[in-house]
Amino acid sequence: MKTDFKKIVSVLLCCLILSGTLTISSFAVDTAVNEEYAPFRIHVSVNGDTSAQKGFCWYTHAMTESKISLFNLSMEPVNAEIEYEDVFEWGGNYCHKALVKGLKPGTEYYYTVGDGNVSSSVGTFVTDDGDSEFEFVSVADIQASSLENFLKGRNTLNAAYKTMPDAEFYINLGDFTNDSTNEEWDYYDKAVTDFNQNTTIVPISGNHDGLGVWNWFNNMFSLDTSESVQTLNGVNYSFDYGNAHFAVLNTNDVLSVSIPQLVWLYKDMKSTDKDWKIVLMHKSPYTFGKDGKWPDALYLQRALTAVCDATNVDLVMSGHDHQYVRTKKIKMNMQNDSGTTYVLCGTAGSKRYEIRPFLKGLFMNINLIEKINVQRTTDWDGTGWEKTGFNLEDMTNPGGQFNTISVKGGTLTFNSYVAADKQFDDNGNIIESEDVITNVDSFVLTKETGSNKAEYSGNKKTSSFVFYLGIIPSMISLAVYTFGEWFPKFIVNLPNLVFNVIKFDIF
Repeated sequence: MKTDFKKIVSVLLCCLILSGTLTISSFAVDTAVNEEYAPFRIHVSVNGDTSAQKGFCWYTHAMTESKISLFNLSMEPVNAEIEYEDVFEWGGNYCHKALVKGLKPGTEYYYTVGDGNVSSSVGTFVTDDGDSEFEFVSVADIQASSLENFLKGRNTLNAAYKTMPDAEFYINLGDFTNDSTNEEWDYYDKAVTDFNQNTTIVPISGNHDGLGVWNWFNNMFSLDTSESVQTLNGVNYSFDYGNAHFAVLNTNDVLSVSIPQLVWLYKDMKSTDKDWKIVLMHKSPYTFGKDGKWPDALYLQRALTAVCDATNVDLVMSGHDHQYVRTKKIKMNMQNDSGTTYVLCGTAGSKRYEIRPFLKGLFMNINLIEKINVQRTTDWDGTGWEKTGFNLEDMTNPGGQFNTISVKGGTLTFNSYVAADKQFDDNGNIIESEDVITNVDSFVLTKETGSNKAEYSGNKKTSSFVFYLGIIPSMISLAVYTFGEWFPKFIVNLPNLVFNVIKFDIF
């Protein structure tokens, strides 16, 4: 995203709209009416063919029609096929969704959304050109409740695009908010709306977005749900971008990942011939955070990794436990140069988790771990497990973490950064202006291009009957792991856990 250029074009477009040069109605004179019909929570998301389609979602306070207007770089109106869904009430507001089709590959578009009378500010996005060179950024777990903490997440996103200004999309690995309330989603929108309106988002459902707050996640974005095993607490979907295939999982599904969703993932990864296979999910199978002691995440070390091994997945990116952990290449939970790299991507927000020393050994094989960072700009050398908190004298410039990924043919370059925290006043203005962005990890994956073959061409959809039929064996599988493997280890580890609680106040 060429941020400065886009801001200039957006300003020009807004001026033209306001002056009446373009045939788009601007905000009405009646401010109250304007606020009722003004679009907010605007997202452009991946939805199917990334070279020709985009999903749009936005909200209004009052019931009104849906209208999307598209423009090219010369500010001329662009015709496209637009499929509008029926507007529906959700949480006291009205949700608008649409699928824009027939776009040109590798093209930058500008747009407004609204009802034809009241329109949003001008946003922009780019379509996939299909070649084997592209860049994107990822963040996870803003998970805030207050505007101040959402603004810290904004600081992280701002640093991400400052570091990789030409990123074509960004991934959010879940936990957009803390309690998934209207107030929090509005804070989130206020804090990062300029990012959401000026690029494409790849959203992943976190446990704070879907577990126990049915339908919130699916109602915040316009996604391809045609292959999702269910949509109550999240969505699983996939897409191609360049020479990479991405699969998005919903780890709220039956407390972790259900057997039907794992079957879908297997079929999905077997059906692509793209060079790179990347899995995106919220919960992480390899973690030293506070959730690393519970069976739902650790179960993924058995269930998920088996599918990744069988389908030759290259990279798994996750969130959930608010720290950065990268594994070596792993296959069958052992180091293997042909295996998968798992990255717990840190948190873009202000809630950061200390390392739990009691996890090493029984729950986490430290020999499989290549890198750990607890979101500070000074590095951790792998010793002094008790010195990883955030109130210690050696804790220099803690901050939000983000990742940049560049794909060039058979080379994937991954960098992780910590953007040091800034202070905000009551109006949300930054008090400290200096940017401190530190590269805390970097690795490169290489492979021979053109070697993957599609081995499956059947139906990947899961019927409701098959999904609900799979709930019982999914729960049985998790229970067998919990009581047969996890619980005995937990009991053995209990004295060590209690010791860490008493001495370090870490649980």
